[in-house]
Amino acid sequence: MPAESRNFIEEASMLHDIGIIKVHAPDLYAFGKLPYITHGIEGAKILLREGLKKHARVAEAHTGVGIFEQDIKRFNLPIPLKNYVPKTMEEKIISYADLFFSKDIDKLWIEKQPRQIEKRLLDKFGKKHANIFKKWHKMFNCHNE
Repeated sequence: MPAESRNFIEEASMLHDIGIIKVHAPDLYAFGKLPYITHGIEGAKILLREGLKKHARVAEAHTGVGIFEQDIKRFNLPIPLKNYVPKTMEEKIISYADLFFSKDIDKLWIEKQPRQIEKRLLDKFGKKHANIFKKWHKMFNCHNE
């Protein structure tokens, strides 16, 4: 992978959750007004104002394996109706890595296992999400079961 991509992944990884500042998630010490699910969109707004368009795309699309229009309808999510899905390899890498760690202060350093992640995605969002995770897991040639 080119150095430019590696540098971007490092930067975007550090910034992708910046929108948490706007949401209400007291367990994460975030005392804003908006629902947690909006943190990606709010982060994208912040990053766009700073002229970081590619970083904003990561923030907007990093939640789980992505949020699809049908998810927004199904779960009545308070976000504009569109697909928020990682498209570039860098976006997918950051989203994939993000699934392994919680923002919960008590669990910050505890790495989730791939089977846990797959099961949670399947139970909460269905086969489509679990299959995307499995595809990414295979694509990134990870074997840390």
